[in-house]
Amino acid sequence: MTLSKSKHINWGRPCLPQIANFPKNVQLISTTRYFPIGAGLACSGELGYADFNLAMHVGDDLSIVMRNRNLLITKLNLPNAPKYLEQTHSNICLDSSSSECVGDAVVTKDRNSVCAIMTADCLPIFAANVAGTQVGVAHAGWKGIVNGIIESFIAKFDQQELVIHFGPAISAKNFEVGQDVFDQFINKDSALEQAFTPSGNKYQLDIYQAASIILNNLGVENISGGDQCTFDEQDKYFSYRRDGAKSGRMAHLIWIK
Repeated sequence: MTLSKSKHINWGRPCLPQIANFPKNVQLISTTRYFPIGAGLACSGELGYADFNLAMHVGDDLSIVMRNRNLLITKLNLPNAPKYLEQTHSNICLDSSSSECVGDAVVTKDRNSVCAIMTADCLPIFAANVAGTQVGVAHAGWKGIVNGIIESFIAKFDQQELVIHFGPAISAKNFEVGQDVFDQFINKDSALEQAFTPSGNKYQLDIYQAASIILNNLGVENISGGDQCTFDEQDKYFSYRRDGAKSGRMAHLIWIK
């Protein structure tokens, strides 16, 4: 596995970052929880939502969420409105042109079609073929990983020579799980035991490592990212484990320019 560091968005800059291992015609971004441009924007007043929540299903003021979604399009000059999914921790991967919206990954071959997923601790997985003619993004929480979302996502690509980037997710030290979760991973693939560290009668799960093991088994080794922690980096990211039910969501977007 090739794992390299990369910088996420600085909202004060007019351009978006280019991930080193991705084709130059592919753009991807993970938003943050704050929106420095236009400081002083109204928000719901709930700390867990402040101030750039993009999810409509978490109890936030819907008018503010819509404002945020519109700001996302205008301030980043997105070529089109993102295709948002109704995420269910499934193994369903959709094409961006599909009328369906229930799923946990989306891919496209169409230029300027913006694929999107949302997270607040789960792992966003960006992917592109090396030619830059097909891209996508997947929402990989522990349930989705067990259910096979990574395998379904990768299977949607016509060419298997892919580059991968991990967006921000919760780190192993903050992701404690029980025996039931450990057993589900081991029943899926015994090699996934490497992603767990015993912690008393529980385990710490390295979701980045678990995803890397699965991707490597699928023949995908060109992987970057994996050095962020949504739980620890409160000044940058939403975290469901830290903030609870009233937690906003970041968006993770990818498109072919």
